[in-house]
Amino acid sequence: MVFWEGYVSDEAMGTFAPIVVYWLYAGFYQLMPPLENFRLHTRKEEDEKNSVPLSAVVKGVLLQQLVQATVAQALFLLTSKANASGITIQPSIPVQIVQIVVAMFVMDSWQYFVHRYMHHNKFLYRHIHSQHHRLVVPYAIGALYNHPLEGLLLDTFGGAISFLISGMTARTAVFFFCFAVIKTVDDHCGLWLPGNIFHIVFQNNSAYHDIHHQLQGLKYNYSQPFFPIWDKLLGTHMPYNLVKRPEGGFEARAMKD
Repeated sequence: MVFWEGYVSDEAMGTFAPIVVYWLYAGFYQLMPPLENFRLHTRKEEDEKNSVPLSAVVKGVLLQQLVQATVAQALFLLTSKANASGITIQPSIPVQIVQIVVAMFVMDSWQYFVHRYMHHNKFLYRHIHSQHHRLVVPYAIGALYNHPLEGLLLDTFGGAISFLISGMTARTAVFFFCFAVIKTVDDHCGLWLPGNIFHIVFQNNSAYHDIHHQLQGLKYNYSQPFFPIWDKLLGTHMPYNLVKRPEGGFEARAMKD
């Protein structure tokens, strides 16, 4: 039993809940006070280095989410596991946990190799992936700011493949995709907050991804959104020191292995 049962279908929740969660969580970060003592970059750096206005970022994210919602609806329709009575039998909680872990590994693998290829192929980087790197200083709302083709290949297809290979139902997908969205937004929040559970549990976090957005880290730290496994296995892991700035805040300072 879930709180939306009887009001909204699992398929509708799986389609729209991640979008709502994205704007709620990213909006929470956007509306927070300046928090200068926890920023990974100063506001001056954000204004000087980022080459795209917030309005364009919002439009780009909304376009990607429109495509994602369309693909999700089609995917849920084609893979429905409902019986003749329209009821989908949900697997046990342990099975759902295994499915989510499998989906995390599949998503990490897909995004690592597609992301890495987009950096190494000069045409794809120049014309497609560089759009995301116009935000040299990441912030939460810009987490899904991508070229539409990249959004389709990296995020939408990656999510679809994770869903299909894991064998999860639409109901399990609600929890998985909402969690993936929250993690992705947090990785781009540009803050190092004390007690942040993502910084405690995951090595792949806001500071780790910030290194990738810096010039010296462009061909390192490709892993997203969960674990840095592929970076460590394939030699693209760049460790960092988190240094406190005298004027307040932190700097993720890259260092070679």
